[in-house]
Amino acid sequence: MTDRLPLRVLASLWVALAMVAGGMAVWLWMESDAAWRTHLDRAYVAGLALHDSLENGSALPAGLSISQLRDAPDLPPGWRQTLITLTGGGRPDLSRGDRLSLRIQSPDLLYPVAEVQSLGGGSQAAGLASVTRTLARFCSQPRLFVQQDAGPWIRVDGDAVWGCGAGPSDRRLLAGAVGVGALALLLGWVAEVSSAFAAFAAALRDHRARTATLPVGGVDELRQTAEAVNAYVAQDRAALENRAMVLSGVSHDLGTPATRLRLRSALIEDPALREKLERDIDEMTAMIDGVLTYTRAEIGSEPFRQLSLTSLAEAVVADYQDVGMAVTLRPAPVRTAGAGNLFARAITRPKVESSAILMRGQPTALRRALTNLIDNALKYGREAVVTVDGDASDARIAVEDRGSVLTPQDLQRLTGAFQRGGNIGLSPGVGLGLAIVSTIAAQHGGRLEFDRGPEGLEARLILCRNWA
Repeated sequence: MTDRLPLRVLASLWVALAMVAGGMAVWLWMESDAAWRTHLDRAYVAGLALHDSLENGSALPAGLSISQLRDAPDLPPGWRQTLITLTGGGRPDLSRGDRLSLRIQSPDLLYPVAEVQSLGGGSQAAGLASVTRTLARFCSQPRLFVQQDAGPWIRVDGDAVWGCGAGPSDRRLLAGAVGVGALALLLGWVAEVSSAFAAFAAALRDHRARTATLPVGGVDELRQTAEAVNAYVAQDRAALENRAMVLSGVSHDLGTPATRLRLRSALIEDPALREKLERDIDEMTAMIDGVLTYTRAEIGSEPFRQLSLTSLAEAVVADYQDVGMAVTLRPAPVRTAGAGNLFARAITRPKVESSAILMRGQPTALRRALTNLIDNALKYGREAVVTVDGDASDARIAVEDRGSVLTPQDLQRLTGAFQRGGNIGLSPGVGLGLAIVSTIAAQHGGRLEFDRGPEGLEARLILCRNWA
């Protein structure tokens, strides 16, 4: 239910959560660091008290006990031993006072002697305190043996002070995990919101945006945007359908008066007048049919299905050839491909593929688009040459005319509605042919392009083979 909240509220909640988690992580880190410093200070103070007990016979600090050995301590097999000697000055190079010999035996490690001596300061007590503090720094179960001058060795048991169990729990890892976890959650939420907006933008750019309902989800602002766009799309589609319905009704209603006009015009004795009247009637009906066709192409309600673009072009060209029009189908150029490997030179050989260009599309719309291109080529040139080609992603229909004086810029202008060429003469039409072709191309994820060929202008209809 949180995705129904406004974005500003969700952002405020996440920022507050991040601040709380950050504060908790800092508190855990500082508290753990303070507890660790207290543990080391306690071990240092215990070392000072141990030296005073050895020197003056005072009471041992809590957690420490001593026992006298008859012989020098033996090193157990596999253990490591660190030897340290402290004088009255706290360092071996100062010879005044009694010498204090230390043996630290550990099953895990050798202790850093240089660091122990540098922390010793100027007294033997400080040196011993630095030793106990160093023992508390590392998690081990060491044995500490002490000898004053040539006296007996004394074992000091201080697991309660410097053993592994004596150290405080280190919650710095937990603090880091809290901070990183809060950051990961915040970044994850940001990525989720961003991906929701990106998915909505992709759906809005998709070719089905005008015919399909966009998904409604995500934060409240995105949900409201999707609902508004869906309402606009529904209104736009309803307006297109209503326009098509009105035009269809007008076309149907004009059919009867147009038929009566044709019959009455046949009774006119003046041939020139009769021809002009019939031409006006044909232009009127063609205009209505053209606008109706353009509106239906905008709606694009015809379902997509698998088809052979090659077979469709062959059928359209055959229809023109049956009535003696100069329309031909030119085979697609044969491509070659190189085949080789690391040890042999590539050999050029014919590309093996089926001559049929298969794709998903709207058959009626594609037939109308090809027919319009051929009619345009015959209208502005002397003949039309059709070529069907394609690759793995796109299918192409090229229609080239002969002797057209139009430029590619002229044809780009003619893709607008109700635009006609300057050399059209008395040819029938209302200027919607290329506009319909361009609309159909966009509905198939493609485009309409023009180029100057060796003998005339070439119109290329580029279509996506798996657009829907």
